[in-house]
Amino acid sequence: MSGYEDKYWWSQDNLRLHYRDYAGRDDRPPILCLPGLTRNARDFEPVAERLAGEWRVIVVELRGRGESAYAKDPMSYVPLVYLQDLLKLIDELALPRLVGVGTSLGGIMLMLIAATKRGSLAGALINDIGPDIAAEGLARIQQNVGSGSGHPTWVHAARAVADIQGVIYPDYKLPDWLRLAKRLYRLTSQGRIVLDYDQRIAEPFRAPGGAAGVDLWPAFEALGDIPLALVRGELSDLLTIETTQAMQARLPQLDVTTVPRVGHAPTLEEPEAVAALDRLLDQILARP
Repeated sequence: MSGYEDKYWWSQDNLRLHYRDYAGRDDRPPILCLPGLTRNARDFEPVAERLAGEWRVIVVELRGRGESAYAKDPMSYVPLVYLQDLLKLIDELALPRLVGVGTSLGGIMLMLIAATKRGSLAGALINDIGPDIAAEGLARIQQNVGSGSGHPTWVHAARAVADIQGVIYPDYKLPDWLRLAKRLYRLTSQGRIVLDYDQRIAEPFRAPGGAAGVDLWPAFEALGDIPLALVRGELSDLLTIETTQAMQARLPQLDVTTVPRVGHAPTLEEPEAVAALDRLLDQILARP
């Protein structure tokens, strides 16, 4: 028993996109989980398996990731196209209200959904991202995304992940790196272990002006007065303490949780992150 159904929807440019649908109560808004830039639905397995039954959990794979189709035009790997894809899914599923949980790029997408489809979010947890993105972290991501190679064994893949992400999870041991590698990589029919995303998602980043972002503060403020949580890794190089404080100043209901000894981004399995999500869901249930 997998605990979820694999389901699909079609983008406006005719890509078949994938999501996992974990069944739950229909008297509560579903939880929409949005992974980070290079990540897929496996990132949210612990969250979804813990909440399923009590909550319906929908875990999306953005175009070019996991079981979602790869785009013919790599310049469609940009937030405004992801937003079109997500809004099409929300409309197709006829979901008037959602709880959003977004890691990194997924958190940015929640802000853009709030700005575009006002009133659609009943609450949101944003994982280690803000309207201002620190240059140091952005440079690290630009260097690493789209540069992975294949590996002959899972241990080789785990060691490769540890080499790159050792600063993010300084307390991880080999079993932790293996578990993370199995989220990041997939086994091909040729027996190679490769990253589970289209390497061309890096191309918009590397285009002239590709790193220049839009002003996300109005999108963040569009989250309004809904229950709102922010999880930040203590060692994060993408979300600074200053940006976190500015977010709290703009939306005072923001419940900020710091996960110790973790960088960008927490996995949401940490006890502090689990408690933050549970507090958010309790707040949503307490509202009329």
